[in-house]
Amino acid sequence: MPSDGLNRRNFLWLTLGIAGTTFAPRTSLFGFADSADQRVPYGTTPGVPPEPFQFAHDFHWGSATAAYQVEGAWKEDGKGESIWDRFSHTTGNIKGAATGDVACDSYHRFKEDIAIMKQMNLSSYRFSISWPRIQPNGSGAPNQQGLDYYKRLIAALHQANIRPLATLYHWDLPQTLEDQGGWPNRDLAGRMADYSSIVAKELGDGISDWAIFNEPWIFTYLGYYTGVHAPGRTDFHDFLRATHVVNLAQGQCFRAIKAARPNAKVGTAFNTSYAHPKTPSEADKAAAERYHAFRNAWFIDPAVKGEYPKVLASLITPEMLGVQPGDMEITKVPLDFLGINYYDRSIIADANDRANLNFSHTEGQHGPWTEFGWEVWPDGFYQLLMRISRDYNNPIIEVTENGCSYGDTPDEHGRVADQRRIDFFRAYLGAVGRAIKDGANIRGYHAWSLLDNFEWAESYTQRFGFTFVDFRTQKRTIKDSGLWYGKLAASGKLS
Repeated sequence: MPSDGLNRRNFLWLTLGIAGTTFAPRTSLFGFADSADQRVPYGTTPGVPPEPFQFAHDFHWGSATAAYQVEGAWKEDGKGESIWDRFSHTTGNIKGAATGDVACDSYHRFKEDIAIMKQMNLSSYRFSISWPRIQPNGSGAPNQQGLDYYKRLIAALHQANIRPLATLYHWDLPQTLEDQGGWPNRDLAGRMADYSSIVAKELGDGISDWAIFNEPWIFTYLGYYTGVHAPGRTDFHDFLRATHVVNLAQGQCFRAIKAARPNAKVGTAFNTSYAHPKTPSEADKAAAERYHAFRNAWFIDPAVKGEYPKVLASLITPEMLGVQPGDMEITKVPLDFLGINYYDRSIIADANDRANLNFSHTEGQHGPWTEFGWEVWPDGFYQLLMRISRDYNNPIIEVTENGCSYGDTPDEHGRVADQRRIDFFRAYLGAVGRAIKDGANIRGYHAWSLLDNFEWAESYTQRFGFTFVDFRTQKRTIKDSGLWYGKLAASGKLS
């Protein structure tokens, strides 16, 4: 690695638009004014008004959650400690010193939550399985009580005619495995393959669709480089090595699931951002390609192509990643679908800065903002979906997450009137419809989230749910947006 190469100090730009804790200065783009009253209207993109669309009758209308964010019951029925248990119990890591010990108490209230999904006419539920519920120490024989919980959940979903879409890893690594080195440790790829095999064998009768990982870029970067998320480590080289181990694990887990359940459909939920060149110049376009390669393709290309993005080959070498002979043959697997999580647009410009992959980055800033500080710009979603479709031979796509945070609360009549969320989803589902019309093979959409929940380092300060949760009483109230989404799910007609 040259002395002017990638290093921790120079990679701070990557926190922008991801962690929700650091935001870039809002500068002009193509001469647009920065004042709030001159930003584009809600739910529109210049020149691309929302259009009505009729979704197919077999389109999957869903919502998404994650085990640590909703289950609670953090040490019940034999569950082991996860890195998020340890991280949230450490003072200073979470806003308000909150934890996910109880969260939405869905471990005890899952039937109530499924009843809400049924009331909303949902046909798919993306949830995650807690690894330390299945293997409390990350290895060895499974914990039967943990398996039984998910069997009850899966059975209840089928009874409600809702498809289970299970994510195997949504960030809650058993703490014992972190103590042994965590994701930078190559042994962890095999450990997760063993866990995947157990879960596929034990739960596969009721699950046909699996996501191996949720947002591998986020949990490696924020967990091992910035320290914003569990396990709170801050070593840039550990981050790079972790990305490669995750890619190895993705390949091994795919094979393990298929060995146990040959007919299973297996993918991963990748976090993505549309890379928008700051100007039409060739230099800025090339810079946007480098950003796209690192942010969007870093965990897709090793699976689909058996290689890391070539455009970054001179900047991030195999030695930096810890690649060994034969590794890329392990990473390459024919994913059955690509899960796409989408929240933001990134503005990219060329820069003479090898340490930052020769580009500069700011958040999109000319649409309205959610209460998380993220720009609303649905055309970026459309562009990203079409780019994925072009680059990977029109794969099956599941939108595995898309959503917005607004803090609307019940009024004196108990109603949660959250029109901004309705406007958001109408616009972004319009982008999905437009992409389908233009040839993208999108089979489902999972809104984040079914419930207001524990939002990681942000604790309970950001509300993404279709359902308002009073975290003191655990009372659930479907918001106006949830009622709207339920009507859309019933008809498939976006207007």
